[in-house]
Parts: sequence; C-alpha cells; structure tokens
Amino acid sequence: MNSDQFEGKWKQLKGTLKQRWAKLTDDDVTALSGKKDELVGRIQERYGITREQAEREADEWAAAANADLDQADRQTLASHATRRM
Repeated sequence: MNSDQFEGKWKQLKGTLKQRWAKLTDDDVTALSGKKDELVGRIQERYGITREQAEREADEWAAAANADLDQADRQTLASHATRRM
C-alpha cells in the first residue's frame, strides 16, 4: 500500500493499530495523522528496531488490515444487495 492509499484509509486502519503495536500511545496515534513515514519512525523508536524492519512490519500490517477492510466491505455490499431482493 503506498503512502496515499495509507493516508486515505487511515481512519479505518488506525482501529487495529494499537492492537498490533501496543507500545504506541494514544498521543502517538493522534500525531501520526495517517502519515506512513511517521508510523514507521514511531515503530522504530518504540520497539528499537531498524527502519527497514519497521517499514516491513508496517507494510505487512497495512496490507492485512486493508484486506480485512475490503472483505468487510464486500460482505456489507452483499448483505445490502440480498435485502433489496
């Protein structure tokens, strides 16, 4: 997921953020404002890992969370379509 996509889905994605990285504070999450680069920096800082590792983890999390959101969207659409029949 590129930075623009990440920023566009931020409101939906941030719900799972603290589940994945419990060391991030509410202030951290608020300050991120959907900026992937800032998330990577905070993960690196809080967990003491390399920037490359933090970026890889952020990408994996975002891809999984995005897939979950897409699946939920498809289920909602299917449910609405069934009700209209």
